[in-house]
Amino acid sequence: MVNYLWDNLFKRNSRDAEIETVIGENYIFKSLTKVELSFVKNLVHYRVYKPDERIFTQGELGVGMYIVVSGTVNITVEDHHTLDESQRDIFVTRLTRGDFFGEISLVEQTGRRTATAVAADEVILLGFFKPDLAEAIERNPRIGVKILMRLGEVLGRRLKETAERFTEVKRELKELANADPGT
Repeated sequence: MVNYLWDNLFKRNSRDAEIETVIGENYIFKSLTKVELSFVKNLVHYRVYKPDERIFTQGELGVGMYIVVSGTVNITVEDHHTLDESQRDIFVTRLTRGDFFGEISLVEQTGRRTATAVAADEVILLGFFKPDLAEAIERNPRIGVKILMRLGEVLGRRLKETAERFTEVKRELKELANADPGT
């Protein structure tokens, strides 16, 4: 009995340390002090997903973001223009330790998920949801502001990358349309 209690205590302490490390390495939380990280550690949700388990599905109401602690998450989008059911899901990216996704739902009022996230193998994720952000803002506005500033930077950077990619694709399409069909 005593060994079991000690084992559990050490596992929990080890997990808490790992959670704090992963949060501290994440760009959104990187500007937080050790004390502030400890505060956030108590807000996040630890969850293990089995291989092929859906984390969320495109079109669902988004409630928060996830940080990968271990394992691999595949992100896909649905192609509604194909009739072939087997080719409907288009692979977008593969996420591993330290990567995060779903962050836009922290700031959208009633936003829908723009992609589907599925565990490729056993995955451990930390969830940080709208109520957690609201609690951080209410209980410690300084932490809330730091998180929101970093979140704004991430969303701005991703918007810029998307605009650049859109411009590139548009240019490629224009070149294809203007290409000489005889060559």
